[in-house]
Amino acid sequence: MNFIELPDDPEDTQHSPEERAAAASRSTWVSVGVNLVLTATQIVVGVFAKSQGLIADGIHSLSDLVADFVVLFAGHYSKKDADEDYPYGHQRFETAASLVLGSLLLAVGLGMLWSAFRKLEAPETVQQVRVVALWVAAGALVAKETLFRYMLSVAKRVKSSMLVANAWHARSDAASSLVVGVGIAGNLAGYPILDPLAALIVGLMVTKMGWEFARDALHDLMDRAVDEQEVQAIRQTLLETPGISGVHDVRTRKMGDMIVVDAHLEVEASISVEAGHDIAVAARQRVLQRHRVLNLMTHVDPWKRPESPRG
Repeated sequence: MNFIELPDDPEDTQHSPEERAAAASRSTWVSVGVNLVLTATQIVVGVFAKSQGLIADGIHSLSDLVADFVVLFAGHYSKKDADEDYPYGHQRFETAASLVLGSLLLAVGLGMLWSAFRKLEAPETVQQVRVVALWVAAGALVAKETLFRYMLSVAKRVKSSMLVANAWHARSDAASSLVVGVGIAGNLAGYPILDPLAALIVGLMVTKMGWEFARDALHDLMDRAVDEQEVQAIRQTLLETPGISGVHDVRTRKMGDMIVVDAHLEVEASISVEAGHDIAVAARQRVLQRHRVLNLMTHVDPWKRPESPRG
C-alpha cells in the first residue's frame, strides 16, 4: 500500500475516520457470521469425528470471533474526534486493538502447542478420525480463504492496519485449515499421528503470527517512526513549498494509521514574522493534503543567504 503520494484516482483518496469505521464494521460483522458458523461446526464435528486437528482449528476460529469483537470495539472508539483528554484523536485505539489481537493469537497458539505435545507424547491415545472431519476441514478452508480476500480488499481500500491484521488473521485460519485437512487425510490413510501433528503445526503458525502482530503494535505504541522512504517524501514536500530554504530535524511517530510530524523549517531571516508564519501554514497544508499526516508541528528558523566572495 502506498500512502506517500496524493492519489490521482478519486476512489483512492484518504478516507475519513467515519468512513473507515463504517467499512471496518461491515467487514467485521461478515467475519463474525462466518466464524460463528465455523466455530460451532468445527468443534462439534471435531469431537464427534475424534479429530484433535479439527478441534484446534475450531478453537482458532473461536479466537477469531473474539478478535472480531475487539476490532468492532476499537473501530467504534477510533472514529471519535479529538477532545481535551485526547488532543491528537483516538486513532491509537486501532494500534491497541492490534496488540490485543496479537496477544490473543499468541495465547491461543501456545495452548494449541501444549495440547498437541500431550498427544504426541502418548501416540497410542490417538484415534482414527471419521471422514466427515475431512469434508468440514475442506469447507472451512474455502470459507476462510474467501473471507480473507474480502477483508483484505476492504482494508486496502480504507488503508487500515487494524483491518489488515484481522484479514491476515483470517488467512492464517485458511492455512491452518489446509494443514488440518492434510493431517486428517493422513490419519484416514493409516497414519493416526498426523492429526495431532497437524494441530502442532497450526499452533506454531498461530503463535508466530500472534508474536509478530503484538511486537509491531507495541513498537507503534512506543512512538516508532515511519519508514525512511515516507520521511523523505514528507521532507521533499516541505522543501518544495515556496519560501522554504531548508528543512531539518524531521521527526515522525505513528498515531494509528496516521502520522504526527515535527519539523524545523528554514526561511529567509530578513522576512517578517507574519510572512514566516504564512510559509509554515502553507507547508503544513501541503503535507496534510499529500500524506497520511494527522498533524504537523513546525518551528521556523532564520536562514541567511551565503555572501558572495569578493574579488
